[in-house]
Amino acid sequence: MVKYLLFKYLRFDKSQPFITLSAILAFLGVSVGLMVLIIAMAIMNGFDKEFERKLFTMNYPITIISYMKGSIDDSDIAKLKEQFKELKFSPYISTQAIVKHGNKLEGGLLFGVNFDYEKQINSVVKEALSNTTPSGFEILLGKGIADDFALSLNEKVTMLFMQLSAGGLVSMPTIKRFNYVANFSSGLIAYDKAYSYTDVNALAKILGYESGRYDGIHIYSDNPKSDIVKLNQNLSPGQRAIGWWEQNGNFFSALELEKRALFIVLMLIILVASLNIISSLLMTVMNRRQEIALLLALGASKSEIKKSFFVQGVVIGGSGIIFGLILGLFGVWLLGSFDIVNLPADVYGSSKLPMELALSDLAMILIGAIVIVLLSSYYPAKKASNVDILTTLRNE
Repeated sequence: MVKYLLFKYLRFDKSQPFITLSAILAFLGVSVGLMVLIIAMAIMNGFDKEFERKLFTMNYPITIISYMKGSIDDSDIAKLKEQFKELKFSPYISTQAIVKHGNKLEGGLLFGVNFDYEKQINSVVKEALSNTTPSGFEILLGKGIADDFALSLNEKVTMLFMQLSAGGLVSMPTIKRFNYVANFSSGLIAYDKAYSYTDVNALAKILGYESGRYDGIHIYSDNPKSDIVKLNQNLSPGQRAIGWWEQNGNFFSALELEKRALFIVLMLIILVASLNIISSLLMTVMNRRQEIALLLALGASKSEIKKSFFVQGVVIGGSGIIFGLILGLFGVWLLGSFDIVNLPADVYGSSKLPMELALSDLAMILIGAIVIVLLSSYYPAKKASNVDILTTLRNE
């Protein structure tokens, strides 16, 4: 009975073409809505992962900071290396400074590091220094600063430090000229215009630090969220380990909120498309009232009638979901494999559209679409099973 009615009511009816047209629109609506949702979530997830990778590199998995400048020494580092042999450490000194070249000024953060250690934990610095290693008063600048100043290699740049020095009757900022030897590109303009690196011993001399004294330690870890707990348990008083996710918590919370909002908005497209399933089935019920009443009079049960129309809605919506899934996955592959969309790299961190569809997102999309289709199919099926046999046969 169910199979017979399913094929009978899904066939094109010349006398009622709008019913078939409504079913087709419902099928296309669900398909297009699902396709758009899959592609949009893949793009959002791709941007999230791309920014995460960029921030992971420039912020370091774990950073040990101290509440007092220069309070970390070589003995602290040796102790940590002995306790955590699987981790990589790069001590640093940091200070705010102004880069000056000609009439241009640019503020930022200058790190004094041991470049042999820094290359082991920072792939951006390692790539930038593939042919050279700064020593003494040589500096590695971000590409954003180097391009703005139109610098050529081995040109001199002036660094102005907040460290004050006596100069006659007034205190003057400490000024030192550095030799520009290389530049790095992290893919994020905010870092390329703000971060600079020089030799840790050179910066220590400028800031008046004793040899072997540091402000903090950059650490590379494959499992930072578990290692950070162990580190905090073994640090000296006044020291604390923080993770890159803690330093950028608000940023990723905003991205997650935007992703959820987009999911809800685009899911409404499928919800609107499912209204066509309801209207198509209701029109079928209204048009077939006599047949339904006759079937009920001849012994068909209400559950069979309900099941017939419910399955019809599921077939329309389910086929739309399958077709939309195929279109969505194809769209993700197409946009991810070919440079169809070009992005400004200085804004988004990549010129290629990042596509990364998480299985959890895909599961949420499919479950949401299936629930909407099932709910849309239930109401018309319920109405079909409640047809009044006597009234319908008497009046129609």
